[in-house]
Amino acid sequence: MEDDILTTLKILIIGESGVGKSSLLLRFTDDTFDPDQAATIVYDVTRQETFTKLDNWLNELETYCTRNDLVKMLVGNKIDRENREVERPEGLKFARKHSMLFIESSAKTRDGVQCAFEELVEKIIQTPGLWQSEKHGRGVQLTDEDAGGGTCGGYCSLV
Repeated sequence: MEDDILTTLKILIIGESGVGKSSLLLRFTDDTFDPDQAATIVYDVTRQETFTKLDNWLNELETYCTRNDLVKMLVGNKIDRENREVERPEGLKFARKHSMLFIESSAKTRDGVQCAFEELVEKIIQTPGLWQSEKHGRGVQLTDEDAGGGTCGGYCSLV
């Protein structure tokens, strides 16, 4: 198809140090997990303080973002651990309050990782202003298969 357009999506992953942002990305792109991954600057379900500071991260995003039609997803990571401090309903409530997608995941076990990125991209595709070419007024062309619903079982909540 001569009219196909390749679109690059920019995805910003923000959150406190040590919550698993790099691990999530590496699991999705390379299907690898490094338990000794160096800390970078989502939230960690085993550390309440990372959840408490989400408002600060949202303020940063709103301060420096030039768009109003962002697709935001809240990811509670490290659900494979037993010492949970933030329960799923608390994360879901926060996501609803801020009009965000919500998912819980484990970069270590893969749970929810693929789903997080698939649901995020699907929502971006459903928001044409984020990917349409300003010059041509068009963007990614989808087949009927591409426009299907989410396939992520119980990990993802669209709120």
